Amino acid sequence: MNTHFLSIIIPIYKQEKTIKKDILNIDNTLQKIRYPYEIIAIVDGKNEDNSYKICQQIKRKNLKIYTYKHNHGKGHAIRFGMTKTKGDYIAFIDAGMEIDPNGISMLLEHLEWYDADIIVGSKRHPASLVNYPIDRKIISFFVYLISRTLFNLKIRDTQAGVKIFKRKVLEKVLPRLLVKSFAFDLEILAVSKHLGFKRIYEAPIKLNYDFDNLHLHNSMLKTIYKTFIDTLAIFYRLRILRYYNDSNKRKWKFNPDLQLRINTGQ
Repeated sequence: MNTHFLSIIIPIYKQEKTIKKDILNIDNTLQKIRYPYEIIAIVDGKNEDNSYKICQQIKRKNLKIYTYKHNHGKGHAIRFGMTKTKGDYIAFIDAGMEIDPNGISMLLEHLEWYDADIIVGSKRHPASLVNYPIDRKIISFFVYLISRTLFNLKIRDTQAGVKIFKRKVLEKVLPRLLVKSFAFDLEILAVSKHLGFKRIYEAPIKLNYDFDNLHLHNSMLKTIYKTFIDTLAIFYRLRILRYYNDSNKRKWKFNPDLQLRINTGQ
């Protein structure tokens, strides 16, 4: 039986206080699973804080660290990280440890049990253990209604910060994506389904949200608004312009450096 190789991406933005602990925690967790793995840490903006310098101090053999000068958003960081992977299973998990990294093994098992294309960590899975405030629940339900109505996605939670993909999905989907920040998760799921990767399932997670993060609370309305605008743009490109179709390949605005390096993982 072949053992699949796992690449896990960690997008990092202004995490200098916790990022060393986060990465060590994820690496210690992955050492217990049955898959060989690599960790791809992407610092989303080298000049934003000291996150990159702190990451460089971490000495773990399976860790690779990349950055670029300015912040471009979580979606951009994950797309960039995906181009650096060599795994045939590719996952991402948010920094900050609100999501328990032990759940990665559950996503991997679900991927193989269901022979899935994508497994989505879900706060709304009946087996999930979650602790998060009402405003985040409202956003989650709001995005669910939109994704179900506009894209017929039956996933109850598209926004939780842990997902895993088979490589063949990303090889086809990644060059077509445009969203860099708020609705990246929704775009990648909607485009994947549109291209025929319909085996998308949810898995339980353990989540403990940081109630004291005032920055997140203060940006709530901004997040809702920008997510809504990004979502409408995805729908327009998908249903009206047919931008994501193969026939529009010449119009895709991807950077060649953001394509998956299929063989080298460099």
